[in-house]
Amino acid sequence: MDVFSVLVDAPVDEPHWGLSICDATGLGPGTVYPILERLLKHGLVSCQEETEPHPGRPARLYYAITSDGKATYRAALNARASRTPLSRRFSTAPEGV
Repeated sequence: MDVFSVLVDAPVDEPHWGLSICDATGLGPGTVYPILERLLKHGLVSCQEETEPHPGRPARLYYAITSDGKATYRAALNARASRTPLSRRFSTAPEGV
């Protein structure tokens, strides 16, 4: 959800690349890149290779959320909001208390 949040909140004219998503989420590349690959595979994210000169480093892949990705993100947020908190589901108190 953190990766989705970064992509949803990104301005259209300021796309994110892998390491910028790592920085924004606090997650490492070993976590972020597999997530991005899965999102790409399912059509929830698109990517475009950097076209400007990039001396001394590989071209960046810029990621953007798709309309299906936005819908999936909203559905996940709604599902998360409607869940009963774990503290209620696994309470040690007797029923009805």
